[in-house]
Amino acid sequence: MRVVALAGGVGGAKLAQGLQSTVGRDLTVVVNTADDLERHGLLVSPDVDTVMYTLAGLADREQGWGLAGESWNASEMLARYGEETWFRLGDSDLATHIVRTYRVRGGELLADVTLRLAAPLGVSATVLPMTNDRVRTQVRTDDGWLDFQDYFVRLRQEPTVHEVRFAGIERATVPARVRGELGYAEIVVIAPSNPIVSIGPILAVPGMRELLAAARRGGSPVVAVSPIVGGRALKGPADRMLASLGHEATALGVARLYEGIIDLFVVDRVDAGLAPEIEGLGMKVLVTDTVMTDDASRARLAGGVLESAAELRA
Repeated sequence: MRVVALAGGVGGAKLAQGLQSTVGRDLTVVVNTADDLERHGLLVSPDVDTVMYTLAGLADREQGWGLAGESWNASEMLARYGEETWFRLGDSDLATHIVRTYRVRGGELLADVTLRLAAPLGVSATVLPMTNDRVRTQVRTDDGWLDFQDYFVRLRQEPTVHEVRFAGIERATVPARVRGELGYAEIVVIAPSNPIVSIGPILAVPGMRELLAAARRGGSPVVAVSPIVGGRALKGPADRMLASLGHEATALGVARLYEGIIDLFVVDRVDAGLAPEIEGLGMKVLVTDTVMTDDASRARLAGGVLESAAELRA
């Protein structure tokens, strides 16, 4: 079963790991790159690295990002030199950014570099960026426009977000490899990632929605898993961001954002009461346990999602 997942952040990485444990090399994960930034002259792709490290079994599970057993000598030395270190890069993590930066600046496509990075880590799935082009998420707060990582890391998601934009998105294109993987996909899964700033940029890449529509016309269902459980985001600012942008901070609110592009929406058991309204949007609903606390729960959710999606293909 060839599966393509759209993902970003910790929730996306967790489900991607569950999917990888189920279908192995038949999984492709298309990852948000609008969170990318430049730090100390290096190109950093936080969502790509979180997915890649998680699939490799190397992620720091306690904090949800970075590498387990990381050291911070370089960051401490940078601080000693008076450099800003609010976005800390671990010593081992630096190697990833050095290789990515060197190869991209040397003319290689980001998709090819990402494949080159994942393979030595033992990742069996295919990990690809949503685009090879430069796209940057920016959020408007009471103090004006901020780059996403300034809001997310430096300001710890404290400002209220009034507007979101993806700078450079109009010039972005879907990588050829991503187009091919979506063309062959039997099931497409939208992970329980922030629908505004993790999945939103992926869907905003010109041509991406058309590829999903073509997959559905060809009999390949698109299924999304809600990142909102009982009106709350399990991690990150998705619930607060939905509310401040005028959306309902519930699973139903997320379903409305995906109306017209998905066939099946997955909600947690605590949100079972929302199922009739969600079905009224023209999508089927799977009610199950969506909270992923360990490897077993990640695999269990992934298996349930794929089984229900496969039934739509029958």
